[in-house]
Amino acid sequence: MTGPPCAPTFSAVVLAAGLSSRMQGQHKLLLPIGGQPAVRRTVSALAAAGPEEIVVVTGFKGRAVMEALDGLPVRFQSNPRYEEGQMTSVAAGVGALGAPCNVVMVCLADQVLLDAADYRELIGAFAAMSHGSILVPVFNGQRGNPVAFSASYAAEVISGHVNPGCRKLIAEHPEEVFVHEAAHDRFTIDMDTPEDYARILARVGLN
Repeated sequence: MTGPPCAPTFSAVVLAAGLSSRMQGQHKLLLPIGGQPAVRRTVSALAAAGPEEIVVVTGFKGRAVMEALDGLPVRFQSNPRYEEGQMTSVAAGVGALGAPCNVVMVCLADQVLLDAADYRELIGAFAAMSHGSILVPVFNGQRGNPVAFSASYAAEVISGHVNPGCRKLIAEHPEEVFVHEAAHDRFTIDMDTPEDYARILARVGLN
């Protein structure tokens, strides 16, 4: 008699290197939400989900991002090529992972509505996938994040042959991608503009 399958171990890469170019001069990751910087809210929720390790990729205002995360169980990886696009940060972060794990989750630092249960939901869905080795959350037809993929893909991600952040990922790898139909919209909400920030503050009751 065998027990239920063990949940896969996972590590997380948090993309926190971007320019915040649509936030009208403010750095979105440092904006306050509930008395703490947005990036700290995101990473605290992720840490509570129990990853093996968290690597935060820094670039634009990297020192300020690091200070905002002081005391949290993370490692930092600077990406000097961050202005060349998100994929350079994905590759840098995945390349910096050191702890053994089954699954790698690529997270956006501005998805402040996600909580620990949401991250665990994705890992549970990954363990139960009927096919594929890449999981993408979707709500009402809208693709979301984080994306989770088998750790066996790490070398291809680091080399750029597989881009888990690619908007065409589902179309280009249909046999490898499993779409997780989420019951809520939190996986599809991030914070790029002042309007996004205002909506998020209203959503968490802080406006």
